[in-house]
Amino acid sequence: MTGQEKLNVGLFGIGLDTYWPQFSGLKERLEGYQREIGGIINESGAVNLIDGGLVDNPVRARSVGVLFKQKQVDILFLYISTYALSSTVLPVAQITGVPILVLNIQPASTIDYDSFNRLGDRGVMTGEWLAHCQACSVPEIANVFNRAGIEYRMLTGYLGENRTEEDLRAWVRAAAAVKTMRFNRLGIMGHYYAGMLDVYTDLTRQVATLGGHIELVEIDELASIREGVSEKEVAAKVEEFQQFFTVSSECSDTEILRAAKTSVALDRLVERRNLGSLAYYYEGIRGSAHEDIITSVIAGNTLLIGRHVPVAGECEVKNAQAMKIMDSLGAGGSFSEFYTMDFDDDIVMLGHDGPGHFEIAEGDVGLVPLPVYHGKPGNGLSIQMTVKHGPVTLLSFCEGSEGVFFLVAEGESVPGPVLNIGNTNSRYRFDIGARSFIERWSRFGPSHHCAIGVGHVASDIKKIGSLMSIACHQVC
Repeated sequence: MTGQEKLNVGLFGIGLDTYWPQFSGLKERLEGYQREIGGIINESGAVNLIDGGLVDNPVRARSVGVLFKQKQVDILFLYISTYALSSTVLPVAQITGVPILVLNIQPASTIDYDSFNRLGDRGVMTGEWLAHCQACSVPEIANVFNRAGIEYRMLTGYLGENRTEEDLRAWVRAAAAVKTMRFNRLGIMGHYYAGMLDVYTDLTRQVATLGGHIELVEIDELASIREGVSEKEVAAKVEEFQQFFTVSSECSDTEILRAAKTSVALDRLVERRNLGSLAYYYEGIRGSAHEDIITSVIAGNTLLIGRHVPVAGECEVKNAQAMKIMDSLGAGGSFSEFYTMDFDDDIVMLGHDGPGHFEIAEGDVGLVPLPVYHGKPGNGLSIQMTVKHGPVTLLSFCEGSEGVFFLVAEGESVPGPVLNIGNTNSRYRFDIGARSFIERWSRFGPSHHCAIGVGHVASDIKKIGSLMSIACHQVC
């Protein structure tokens, strides 16, 4: 799945049918609050909202649970509109069997006590209180879910509060990212860079944890596709290079055409195999057709990354997964490793040779020639760029002795000199300082690669971890 499929969100409120004849207008008022919450959920435009309405008795609970099951909802948002019996909640959760978020959201930050107490009629006053007593049911619901072995998450706040509404949007983003990973097709072409033991991974565990499908792709298939690329297609691809890259005058026509031809073939391969991400590495015999291909993939892979098909070199499967998660959050996700430390400026420089994420670049994305691919065979064109200045998040999907986990850090991409060696590289500052950062990060035992995205999205990643039962450790 290279694109974003819509997230199916089930929303239902809970109340008590005994209240409706007792307190005029209460039910309609609570339904209005639920519509407000549905509007916030719908804001992304990538959501199919299935609103089950207000569930106020066990019979209705079962019918709404069946509805959500039929609609194949990916996540449930349970809005506590007022006090409700837990017997109206449990059937929906049991029948649906998907992650559930309990919304303890009041209509306002506080009751206007003076106005409330001037109402005079204690019946009217009770109805007013019931419109604000969402917290009343939280312990009861938690108790029943705990005893039933149902996992749940909570969001507490009030309508109109930026924090509450942003948290709600973040849960939608996280759930959408989870669905993307569940349906993603990750291609693996070639083999690991020999000797990078930290990069090696358990593919079965990858699929079991994140879902999706792993497609093993032969480089021979790419070679076969490349042979059929027309001159017209190559010319169109060269124009695309000019559109997205600042092409150095040092780039020879031969290298540009070679890279363009390979780029067209990569596009076809991704389309044919319906790939949403790719991890690759290959060397080939010197002078072979396969070496010619693998030394001309960088420009084309960069274009794929910008079109939401993350590509990780050195067959770093775990980092291709991390890049896909970052991309799913709209943060980008550029392939990186530690380059050097600047103790004078208290920064860490990270980057990588090969493709970059041109959508999160600061300024131009240069296409430049390299006389040698360090540590790899051959030579050809490469990408030189810096990640956009401002807040950033680093993500590593790690595999340790006790299982898999996310490792995340928030920092800032800062201006300053970089290494103009035809690589992506940027300067990063962390609030715990460069020395502490490199030690704390490394002690968790990630691979030496990570994905870097723009913005601070650690909170979103923790939500993804919660929904997928993956531990998440934040360094800073």
